[in-house]
Amino acid sequence: MKILAVADYESPTLWDNYSANPLCDTELILSCGDLDPHYLEFLVTLSSLPLLYVHGNHDDCYDHTPPEGCICIDDTIFNYEGVRILGLGGCIAYKNGPYLFTEQQMEHRIRRLRRQLRKHRGFDILLTHAPARGLGDGEDFVHRGFEAFLPLLEKYKPSYMIHGHMHLQYDYRLQREQQFGETTVVNAYEKHTIHYEK
Repeated sequence: MKILAVADYESPTLWDNYSANPLCDTELILSCGDLDPHYLEFLVTLSSLPLLYVHGNHDDCYDHTPPEGCICIDDTIFNYEGVRILGLGGCIAYKNGPYLFTEQQMEHRIRRLRRQLRKHRGFDILLTHAPARGLGDGEDFVHRGFEAFLPLLEKYKPSYMIHGHMHLQYDYRLQREQQFGETTVVNAYEKHTIHYEK
């Protein structure tokens, strides 16, 4: 399954100079947040692909202008053709806001997923906005990753964790992909294609 992951920056290749070629054979679009809702609507309309998303820390506008035709999977496990995708949007609370969470709040959100995790017998992809602590996050508090994601990765061993929040130009040492045990961790900044093997 070919998946397009997007986050944080509206790709000129897809939006300003749209061509179907970059989406050729793509089956699913995953958004990690902080994108204009009209951009997500555009991708869905032009490609006719399903688009699943979580909220980024700058997505307050989604409350009154949600991206039409797209599916929010925050705090749920969405099964797409046998691929179980767990959504946990938002980032560390550096101020007050609807998609800003303390470590304790994120831990609470994860605890509330226990029934779904049992029902679905885990998950295959973790879709987040913020990275996990120590896996492509920043040292400044605003871009610090969540410790709470690490036990999820260790226990359920998903094939992928896909996140945004960390713009690749922030630090030349940031990697597009890295490995954490059996999980490939992907920074979806702008756009990145993933070939998921069922």
